[in-house]
Amino acid sequence: MEVEGGNTSANDAVARKISIQSRRAKGCPSSFCYFNSFSGFSGNNHVFYQFTQQNLPACKPVLTPSWIVTTFLLMGVIFIPIGLVTLRTSHSVIEIVERYDTECIPEKFRGNKVPKHMKAPIYIYYQLDNYYQNHRRYVKSRNDQQLLHGLKSNDTSSCQPEDSSNGLPSVPCGLIAWSLFNDTFKFIRESSELVVNRKNIAWKSDRNHKFGKQVYPFNFQNGTFIGGGSLDPSVPLSDQEDLIVWMRTAALPSFRKMYGRIEEDLDADDVIAVHLMNNYNTYSFGGKKKLVLSTSSWLGGKNDFLGVAYVFVGLMVKQLICRGTDEPFPYAVAFEIIA
Repeated sequence: MEVEGGNTSANDAVARKISIQSRRAKGCPSSFCYFNSFSGFSGNNHVFYQFTQQNLPACKPVLTPSWIVTTFLLMGVIFIPIGLVTLRTSHSVIEIVERYDTECIPEKFRGNKVPKHMKAPIYIYYQLDNYYQNHRRYVKSRNDQQLLHGLKSNDTSSCQPEDSSNGLPSVPCGLIAWSLFNDTFKFIRESSELVVNRKNIAWKSDRNHKFGKQVYPFNFQNGTFIGGGSLDPSVPLSDQEDLIVWMRTAALPSFRKMYGRIEEDLDADDVIAVHLMNNYNTYSFGGKKKLVLSTSSWLGGKNDFLGVAYVFVGLMVKQLICRGTDEPFPYAVAFEIIA
C-alpha cells in the first residue's frame, strides 16, 4: 500500500510539472503563470499583472544637489514676484469696516469720510462675529426639498424645532431660515440717498436650482418666538435673495455676507451718513455686528494671505539655497530629503 501511495504522489507531481512546462512552452513567464493559476486571469493580460506587481514604467529622477538647487532657485524667482504682485493688488482694495452695535448712533457714523476714491461697484457686507453657523444642529435644521418644492415635501422632521407653527408647516422651515438677518441700511451723501442694488447678490446656481420659482413663504415667523426677519409671502423663494445668501451657512464664527452694491463712485473725503435699523439680536450670545464697504480687484476682496504665503515660500527656498551652497555636503542630503 505504501508503494502504491508513493507512486500516486509521484504521478501527481509529474502531472503538475508537465502542466507548468506546457504553459512555459506557450511563451508565458513562470511567475505570471503561477499568478494566473490562482487569480484566473489570462496570460494576455500582461498590463494588469505589471500594475498589480508595481512593474509599470516610471520616471525616477536622480536628485543631485545641482538639480535641486536649480529647481529651488526657479521656485524662488517665480514665487516672490507673484507674491509681491498679489500683495500690491490686495492693498489696492479700499475697505471701510465699522462696528455699529455698541452705540445707538456711533460717532464715526455721524460723519464718516471716504479715505480714498472708491470705484464702483462698491460692495456692502454685514459681518457677524462669534456667530456659529457651523453648529451641527443649526446646519441640519433645514429641508432642501421643501425649499425647492414647497408644501409638496411633507417630511419636515429635519427642521425641528422650527418645523411648524400653530399646527401648520412653515415654509421655509428650520433654524437657519428662522434666524434670518434683518438689519437694514441706507446710505446718504450730501442729503441724497445712494441707490443700493440688492439684485444678484446670491449665487446663480442657488437661485436657479435650490430655491423654487413657484414656492412662496407660508406660515413663516408666526410662532411665539420671532427669530429674525420676515419674508414677503407674494415673492417666490427664488427671488428672496436675502434668504438665499443667509441659507448658505458659514464655516467660521466670523463671516461676511453680501447686502448689496452701490453702483456709483465715491470720491475721497465724501461724507457718508448711514441710517440703519439695529433689529438683529446678537447681544444675548456676545456677538458683534459690523458694516463693511469694499471695492474689489481681479483677485477679489482684500486679503493678504495669498501674497504673504507666496513671498514666504520664495524667501524660504532662497534661504535653503544659500545655506546649502555654503555647506554643500550636509545640506545636499537635506535637499534630497525635502525633495
